[in-house]
Amino acid sequence: MKNKVKGLLILVLFLCCASLAFAETYGVKKRAPRPEEYGNCIINNFSEQNKMAPVVFKHWLHRAKYTCRLCHVDLGFAMQTGGTGIREKDIRRGLYCGVCHNGKIAFRWEERTPFGKLQKNCDRCHSYGKDVKFKYDFYKFTKEWPKARFGNRVDWLKAEEMGLIKLQDAIKGVTIKRRPLKIPLNTEIEAKVPEMPDIIFSHKKHAVWNGCELCHPDIFGIKNGATKFTMQDIFNGKYCGACHGKVSFMTLDCQLCHSKSIN
Repeated sequence: MKNKVKGLLILVLFLCCASLAFAETYGVKKRAPRPEEYGNCIINNFSEQNKMAPVVFKHWLHRAKYTCRLCHVDLGFAMQTGGTGIREKDIRRGLYCGVCHNGKIAFRWEERTPFGKLQKNCDRCHSYGKDVKFKYDFYKFTKEWPKARFGNRVDWLKAEEMGLIKLQDAIKGVTIKRRPLKIPLNTEIEAKVPEMPDIIFSHKKHAVWNGCELCHPDIFGIKNGATKFTMQDIFNGKYCGACHGKVSFMTLDCQLCHSKSIN
């Protein structure tokens, strides 16, 4: 009898805790990330188990210099945080981050000062929870750039079109140059919600940053209309949501995609 009562109490306690947990995560408006935080990835595959702080990868700084295609296709980075499983020995061998962070293109894991002293640069990447003074300050870096409503609050497309961003799409010894493909025309995608404008999808705008192979064939099929998806799929981080809402502009800005005029 005592065991039954004890079991019942444990069950009630579990249900109460579960209801509180769900109450805290559904049906509420979460805090929007600060502009300098949006798109940051906390990478902790091996850091803490090796007594290192996790890596804070800043998408805003890297996307201001390089195309998404260069990193996610040529260098082989996964599009999920921690999905690549980067190890220190990979970087030292010149893979992933080590393609650039070699002391020639970008800072190395350790470097000699002008006075010959060996300087460790671990904290420049393994910075989570630390007060690290970085070379680039987000607000100074983006001060003159066109603004947007959400995310980093930067209109990245307009900044690129204005020439404020000069995107590098190749690295010598890594990128194999191919003959450019013809960019398809804009595609109209019918909205499934009444009164919502249809989507005008621009292959041209996406190709500047992604090329073709970042999206096709893994995320989207090659044939127009072959891939079926819903807004809920996008909210769950699939299809368009592989980028939008994580690094590219947020799904809150509906009319950036649903842009066809309604007569």
